[in-house]
Amino acid sequence: MNPSPVRPRQSGFTLLELVLAMALMALIVGMVFATARSSLALGGTIVKSQNEEMLHQAFFELLSQRFSALPGNTRLDLQVTGSGAHELSDLTLQNVPLSFTWGGQERIAKTVQLSTVKRRSGYLDIVLKYYENEILEGSASTFGSSALSKEPFAQIVLLEDVAFFEWRVLDATTMEWQNDWTIQGRLPLQVELTMAIGAKGEEMRQIFWLPPKQNPETVMRQMLQSAATPGG
Repeated sequence: MNPSPVRPRQSGFTLLELVLAMALMALIVGMVFATARSSLALGGTIVKSQNEEMLHQAFFELLSQRFSALPGNTRLDLQVTGSGAHELSDLTLQNVPLSFTWGGQERIAKTVQLSTVKRRSGYLDIVLKYYENEILEGSASTFGSSALSKEPFAQIVLLEDVAFFEWRVLDATTMEWQNDWTIQGRLPLQVELTMAIGAKGEEMRQIFWLPPKQNPETVMRQMLQSAATPGG
C-alpha cells in the first residue's frame, strides 16, 4: 500500500495568529501613546513652572526698580487689615509722577498703590492702581479738594492666586521691623515682602533697600534761603 502523500502547508496566517498580532500591535501603540502623553505632560509642567518663575522674578524686579528710584519727597504709606491668611494691605507711594499712555491718551499718575484683593476662591489678586491725584490724608491737595477724583484711572492685575502677601518695613531710627507705616517726612530703610502662590506654592521672601535721598523741595528752599542771605 502506498503511503498517503504529504500535503504541503498552506502559506498565510491563521485567524488566531492575526488576532494575536493585532492585540500585540494595539498594546505597543498604547504604550507608545502613554509614554508620549507622559512626556508632553512633563514638558508642559516644566514650561509652566519656568513661566511662573519668570513672572515672579519680573514682579520682584519691578518692585526693586520702583523702590530704588523713589524721589526724595516720596510719601510711603502702608495700611494692613486682618492677619495671617486673611491679611489685606495697601502700599501707597505718593509724589512719584509717572507718565505713560493709557487708552490712547497721555496720562500722569502722581500716586501708585499696590493692593491685595481677596477673591471668592480665598486667594488674592495683586493689583497695581494708578491715581491722577494725591490720595493720602493730610496731603496738600486733599484740603478742600473733594471734587478731585480719588478713584484710580487705571489698574493692572500683576499676580493671581496668591495664598498670602505680607509686608514689613524697617524703621531706620529704631531699627525695628513693623507691619505698617504712616510716618510722614521720611521713608523706611528697608521693605520686606513675603508671599506664596497657590496652595502648594513655596514661600518667597525679598528685601528691598530704600536709599536715603534729599527732598528736592527742601534742597530748593535751602538754596533760596542761602541766596537771600547777605554774604551767602
